[in-house]
Amino acid sequence: MDALGLFWHLANFIAPALGVGMLSALLCKLFWRRGLARVTWFTLAWQASLAGLVVLVAGLVATGHDGKLVTYAALVIVSAMVPWWKTNR
Repeated sequence: MDALGLFWHLANFIAPALGVGMLSALLCKLFWRRGLARVTWFTLAWQASLAGLVVLVAGLVATGHDGKLVTYAALVIVSAMVPWWKTNR
């Protein structure tokens, strides 16, 4: 695999975590404005994305394959739990 292939492989591995993390932060900021007023969208997005990336790596290590449905389900759950945890603090 060349450098460009490696770049695209890693970018496609990270993309679901970034997308779900940003979407989760956006929706939570829309629906829970008062509860998340002191937390910026960017902070929610990077924390949810980082938590999602940890889940993707753990799913890759646990199953040995990328793209398993259980890993993506855990990604959605964890990305939604980060803003929820911020509202309850």
